[in-house]
Amino acid sequence: MCLLVYHSDMLDREGPVPVYKQIAEEIRGRILAGDLGPGEPVPSEAELEVEYDIARTTARRVARELREQGLVYTVQGEGTFVGEPGTPRPDDRVPVYQRIAAEVRERIVRGELVPNRRIPGEKELIKQYGVAKATVRQAMAFLRDQGWVFTVPYRGTYVSPREDWPKE
Repeated sequence: MCLLVYHSDMLDREGPVPVYKQIAEEIRGRILAGDLGPGEPVPSEAELEVEYDIARTTARRVARELREQGLVYTVQGEGTFVGEPGTPRPDDRVPVYQRIAAEVRERIVRGELVPNRRIPGEKELIKQYGVAKATVRQAMAFLRDQGWVFTVPYRGTYVSPREDWPKE
């Protein structure tokens, strides 16, 4: 995750320049200064919401503004990155949903999350990781596909019985 040092109280919310343009300009400055290099992620919509105290639609406008300036590109489900589409990203970058899934899996293996008991809900994971609902759902689907968890409609997602865990 990429946390900003710019704060919401520094925005001119009453002036003629829209808030999303002010935020986009700050991120543009970081890119031009080399603080955010080619292929590196820019702050997610969820991170922008928290850092600047803005609505999700405003955060989306920030990304759109930066794309229109040719500074970033977006990969569905992975984030927005510095450069043009196809700009190589650092090989060590694991998609956020896989990082979340790995952390939940580790909690299961350590015994913090036990078989046939609920894991933290979507809202809690969204807040904990500062990501979109789709990212959390992608992480849960990843864990389900591997056999670590199962989902009961309208009840939640639970740790699978130990015998269903993948053989590592």
